[in-house]
Amino acid sequence: MTVTLKDVAERAGVSRSAVSRTFTPGASVSAKTRAKVERAAAELGYAPSALASGLSTGRTKLIGLVSNNFRNPIFLEVFDLFTRAIQDRGLRPLLVNLSDDTDPDAAIRMLRQYSVDAVIVASSTLSPAFAVDCSAAGLPVVHAFGRATDQLQVPVVGIDNVEAGRMAARALLARGYRDIGFLGGPAGATTTQDRLEGLRRELSGHAGIRLRESFAGGYSHDAGAREMARLITEEPLADAYFCGDDVVAIGALSALRAAGREVPHDVGLIGFNDMEAASWGLVNLTTIRQPLDAIIVASVEMAITLSEQSGSAPMSTLLPLTLVERGTLRPEV
Repeated sequence: MTVTLKDVAERAGVSRSAVSRTFTPGASVSAKTRAKVERAAAELGYAPSALASGLSTGRTKLIGLVSNNFRNPIFLEVFDLFTRAIQDRGLRPLLVNLSDDTDPDAAIRMLRQYSVDAVIVASSTLSPAFAVDCSAAGLPVVHAFGRATDQLQVPVVGIDNVEAGRMAARALLARGYRDIGFLGGPAGATTTQDRLEGLRRELSGHAGIRLRESFAGGYSHDAGAREMARLITEEPLADAYFCGDDVVAIGALSALRAAGREVPHDVGLIGFNDMEAASWGLVNLTTIRQPLDAIIVASVEMAITLSEQSGSAPMSTLLPLTLVERGTLRPEV
């Protein structure tokens, strides 16, 4: 049988309201009464209902965690870090999957029905309009891995994707590559657009550079492999490719090897993210690391702040990138 608040009150010899106050943070209760209630609760094995506490305090301790593209292995790392960071703060994640044709309006209605304290949109490919719609619905929201602009409508925590493109260009130029390809993710994704823009800007300052542009249908291994297979059959390859992310790069690597091309001897590759698989021996991918841990901690802290304080102007928090040297680019010249 489930132990109830009434059972604890009877065992402790106090009122039910005294038990409720004991387990309500900040509520007034004497030290003597608190000791009696806590002793009775321990003897009975009572745990206060989080849902009932939410009704009395107006705080559910639920954080909506919204994402898509669950097929990308990087999300497993992101999901693990986010759920642990949320739970370490005594909160609970409510996961919402917006992959494929899931109705975003229905997702917002569900988040409101569960009275989440705040929402973290953890996606770089989900339309920025979703986070804005959450805010318009009265939900405190943070867009992790979102696009920082001069006219922010919601807070953003992430990295400068234009700088990511510039960093990739500098790495390729330093190794003597002059015929350079961009194998991006979905063409409509803001991350794809910004990384390509940074690559273009950096390469434009150097004479004699050729830039080719192509796009995978998604941030997935199969999409990267299909696009690289198409490039192999349709035209001479570039000397090196900056890939939209690591999983696209690993797909491209698979296609190149299947076609008998050696990396980096025949074609160089540089990825983005530094997902765990990028370091595996058979992959050994040179890539650009974005600091997932720091982004996630900052996103959770900002979500908590927003749930407690309203009315502050949206701000962006951009964290630094790091080039990770492995084995898919030739040495610097």
